[in-house]
Amino acid sequence: MKKFKPVTSTLRHTIISDFAEITKSKPEKSLLRPLRRTGGRNMYGRITARYHGGGHKRMYRLLDFRRDRIDVEAEVVAIEYDPNRSARIALIRYPDGMKSYIIAPLELKTGDKIISTIDKDVEIKPGNCMPLRRVPLGTAVHNIELKPGRGGKIARSAGTSAQLIAKEGDFASIRMPSSEVRKVPIDCRSTVGQIGNVEHETWSLGKAGRLRWMGGRPNVRGVARNPVDHPHGGGEGKTPQGNPHPVSRWGKPTKGFKTRKKQKYSNQYIIRRRGLK
Repeated sequence: MKKFKPVTSTLRHTIISDFAEITKSKPEKSLLRPLRRTGGRNMYGRITARYHGGGHKRMYRLLDFRRDRIDVEAEVVAIEYDPNRSARIALIRYPDGMKSYIIAPLELKTGDKIISTIDKDVEIKPGNCMPLRRVPLGTAVHNIELKPGRGGKIARSAGTSAQLIAKEGDFASIRMPSSEVRKVPIDCRSTVGQIGNVEHETWSLGKAGRLRWMGGRPNVRGVARNPVDHPHGGGEGKTPQGNPHPVSRWGKPTKGFKTRKKQKYSNQYIIRRRGLK
């Protein structure tokens, strides 16, 4: 992490990455795609996600979440920065010259050899991809599929990993980063290791401008608004919210109100809910 001399009030609190692990400054051009900004608007032009807009232009990096080049060893060419996610990405090259991006595990370095397999026994080392059936119990994994062949969906952000804790029949039990324990089909594939850039959670942006660079916009508190704009608004001076519990702009309970459906289809796969002791 990088700290600054407190020559200004913003630099006093700024803590950002020093990007020491980055080995390549420019991305692979063949793996870039244009990324159009929505400003939080849906297909009808209506704002559905507030406080989005602006920010620096970005290109999307095509990541290989499926790892479908089976039993072909690839070499790690570079570790790169990705503006679209918190994790670092690794550029890998196959023997035929084909290149692709994957999420970079914590201990992956340039020059390492990694492989993706289905039915072979390979070394349990960061970056290797294999079905949960072939992963030893207690191993930290990331980029986990929910359905075989669909590509990794679970544990893809910086510093995260899930732990394989049991195998029973056609399912494996994994402890998610949220502490939830759920069943996943045992033939789903995952990548060994914890994702890198672990210090990301200690970042301190330091100033509002850095959030604007990232595409965020200002958010005004409800109690500071007028009654027409928010249920907490209005009053003379610093008036309390007035509601028995905090509510959103549309009157729905917020701060801890659970919105998950009680009869959701995936309940059968959840062994232990997150937040339970």
